[in-house]
Amino acid sequence: MGVGFHFLATGILLGLPSGLAPGPLLALVISETLRHDIAAGIKVAMAPLLTDLPLLLVTFFILSKLAAFHAILGIISLAGGCVILFMGIQGLRSKGIALDAELKPPASMAKGILANVLSPHPYLFWFSVGGPIMIQAHQAGTGALPAFILGFYTMLVGAKISIAIMTGKSKAFLRGKAYRYALQGFGLVLCGFSLFLFHDGLVLLKII
Repeated sequence: MGVGFHFLATGILLGLPSGLAPGPLLALVISETLRHDIAAGIKVAMAPLLTDLPLLLVTFFILSKLAAFHAILGIISLAGGCVILFMGIQGLRSKGIALDAELKPPASMAKGILANVLSPHPYLFWFSVGGPIMIQAHQAGTGALPAFILGFYTMLVGAKISIAIMTGKSKAFLRGKAYRYALQGFGLVLCGFSLFLFHDGLVLLKII
């Protein structure tokens, strides 16, 4: 139970800031909400649940074959640390979202799926960060891997759904202090989390 909770917390820690961070899919969530209604924004927010399963399976298969090659996994962990650190710095520098810049042509659920499939962000995240954690979770024991994935996608999708609801009720939310402070707070957390990935990478490379 302790191991499962650890990976559940890790999934939550990574999923929530990922769901809040500005990006192509979040732009579509906001656009649909502003142009149509909250329900339309929620549909787009759920796109990762339909698109990411093949990515997770391929990533897990590739990295599981590399599990014995510590040097390669070490390099991947260092790359993951860089990705998370970059995400953290972006969060710390965030000033919210300018609504006028996010108004785009109406987007359907299909466009939300297409935006997620064509965006490099999910591939980069899962191969450099999420994939190695999945391998660790799988090796940790039964329940750890599902706990991590559940925690991550509950927060990733839940955060975007929350933004759709808050945007529909108050368009000023995206420019407000609460959203900006949330991004900055989770940015600081991600910067701290990147240190663990750097540490794991250096251990795998036998530098420390």
